[in-house]
Amino acid sequence: MSPDNLIWIDLEMTGLNSQTDRIIEIATIVTDSQLTILAEGPMLAIHQSDATLATMDDWNQKQHGESGLIARVRASTVDEREAEARTLEFLNLYVPKGQSPMCGNSICQDRRFLARCMPELEAYFHYRNLDVSTLKELARRWYPERIKGFNKTSTHLALQDIRDSIEELRFYRERLFVPAEAAG
Repeated sequence: MSPDNLIWIDLEMTGLNSQTDRIIEIATIVTDSQLTILAEGPMLAIHQSDATLATMDDWNQKQHGESGLIARVRASTVDEREAEARTLEFLNLYVPKGQSPMCGNSICQDRRFLARCMPELEAYFHYRNLDVSTLKELARRWYPERIKGFNKTSTHLALQDIRDSIEELRFYRERLFVPAEAAG
């Protein structure tokens, strides 16, 4: 267990409204500070009722239907509380509470859902975020020539999306950050 380890998280939801939509999948990965994957946490489909699933818009119905996530959600016996408890049990093995920023892509959206649906898990993170999408937006505006060649293929399945985010941050580290010895 190291306070420098990073917790990566991704949620899939029934929609983007953090006040009314529900979490349908959660996954976590822990890396060291150099982005080496140390462990993958439980990837859990979270059961939601057919009535809840029916509230999804066309994009979510299509995306989560084609990926098989809707079928996994219907078949799951895991509710939000159990998913939260199992995720916390995993994280306790690798990172002390309050040490890791929440890491991922567009992570503020995930944090809003966690604050409402899984408050103990949200409180496990440091208040800071390590949001890969911030680097993406800055690079697109300031150094577009340096990020050519990176193509992210989002599956909208939580565990693969985390792996993609870690790989994306590695790419930006190589292309955007100058090592101290080179900076002089």
